[in-house]
Amino acid sequence: MITFPNESARYRAAREKLLQKEIELRRAMEAVAVARRALPPGGLVPQDYVFDGLDAEDRPAEIELSQLFAPGKDTLILYQMMFPRHPQETRDVAMTGGTAKLARQDQPCPSCTALLDQFDGAVGHLEAAGFNFAVVAKTALENLLTLGRDRGWKNMRLVSSASNSFKRDYNAEAVDGAQIPLLSVFHRDADGIRHFWSSELDFAAPEPGQDPRAIGTCEILWNLMDFTPEGRPNWDEQLQYGEACCH
Repeated sequence: MITFPNESARYRAAREKLLQKEIELRRAMEAVAVARRALPPGGLVPQDYVFDGLDAEDRPAEIELSQLFAPGKDTLILYQMMFPRHPQETRDVAMTGGTAKLARQDQPCPSCTALLDQFDGAVGHLEAAGFNFAVVAKTALENLLTLGRDRGWKNMRLVSSASNSFKRDYNAEAVDGAQIPLLSVFHRDADGIRHFWSSELDFAAPEPGQDPRAIGTCEILWNLMDFTPEGRPNWDEQLQYGEACCH
């Protein structure tokens, strides 16, 4: 048993009880990961969807889904972001950079943007470990590239589905055209490319007092807040913050 300076016996006893819950959570998380890996083969992708993206020389080009798989890397993690933002989104729009030139309804979701800010730094490590990663959005390619420049993204591959039905087919677009955030994983085998898993918690019936947390285990920002005495605040990510929030 470890202790920290000046802690009380009451604190240590409570901390030991909490540690047991943390151990149980770790076991549950691993059990879910094992069950996920044991899923039977998912459905074959019905077509080699063509996206708008950049080629190896950073020139605009048509990019097939199969081209998002690097040689020898058979798993693709794909984040389907809300860009354009949801029609009912009320948070402030971007006020600086090229993204600020877009109309309110055409701007990106602040939460998706904040999540991708966090993902961008991890992509190099993810690819070194043997995986592919890309971001797909319904907006025009130039809008997506502009957002990437505004945010300083250096590592993520960005593709637009503005000219195909990919997001609608894979449940990241509602029947009214509203965009839905979704993390999806595709795997390539001898038969082709298959859908392996998507974050379906957002589609499950809500539970009282429970945040949907569809991909909660990889949301660095919110998980860090869970370690604090305040916990998660009644707060939402924004596309920009005032000076008082940043320093």
